[in-house]
Amino acid sequence: MIRNLLATILGFTLSVSVYAQADSNQTATAYNADKTVLISQAAVGNTLQDFEFTDSHGSPVSLSQYQGKPLLVSLIFTSCHHVCPAITKHLASAVDAAREALGEDSFRVITVGFDTPVDTPDAMRVFANQQEIDDPDWDFLSASAETMAGLVENIGFVYFPSPRGFDHVNQVTVVDRDGVVYRQVYGAAFDLPWLVEPLKELVFNRPQPGSHFTSDLLGRIKLFCTVYDPNTGRYKFDYSLFVGMGVGVLSVFAVIAYLLLEFLRVRRRKKGSDLG
Repeated sequence: MIRNLLATILGFTLSVSVYAQADSNQTATAYNADKTVLISQAAVGNTLQDFEFTDSHGSPVSLSQYQGKPLLVSLIFTSCHHVCPAITKHLASAVDAAREALGEDSFRVITVGFDTPVDTPDAMRVFANQQEIDDPDWDFLSASAETMAGLVENIGFVYFPSPRGFDHVNQVTVVDRDGVVYRQVYGAAFDLPWLVEPLKELVFNRPQPGSHFTSDLLGRIKLFCTVYDPNTGRYKFDYSLFVGMGVGVLSVFAVIAYLLLEFLRVRRRKKGSDLG
């Protein structure tokens, strides 16, 4: 049963490439799909350590600086010319939609280069510019090999060498305002609710322990004041709650008005009878 559940999650969300060169066949084979999902999901509930990074301007940054708001963590390598740019562009589109629904400064984003010898602050800055990311709450960070090893373990990220440089799980990690891993979002082109719904739970401080989003759940998602509209692929304000409240209030007033009119009618009738 567990194996079938993992396979279902994988089928909807997980994209792991396995192009192994001769001297890395053993490494690639070791990271099969089930094991990758298990490693990733086991990180949910981890409290992130206060790792030290360098931002794309060369300034030191600590992970604790991002506490207080939900945080999205994405790992890429800058020498990737296909998947990582596509992942980042898709994430940017999702971030724009999430900010539109939840507020411009409701959460933060970091993209970290895991190929530490290559992913320098300059390389991360160039990568951000190439993806046209200009978001004040989105930082592109570099790290030492030691820091990266700790972060990878902390968030359950899986990668290994391949002919293209690296193969890795396409994963965005959703972290709560206290620095605890809350959800994993998989896929190079995930459906918008898979990212926005966990963010909504955190932004509105209504976490849902153990919930996961798959395609069959999307039609039933309706939390708080924003809902996903599959026709437009965007989030919109949901007025139905307030319409329902308004109808309820009007109904109460209608009943009160009816009773009052009946009371006045009976009173007038009684008064007329007394005069007669």
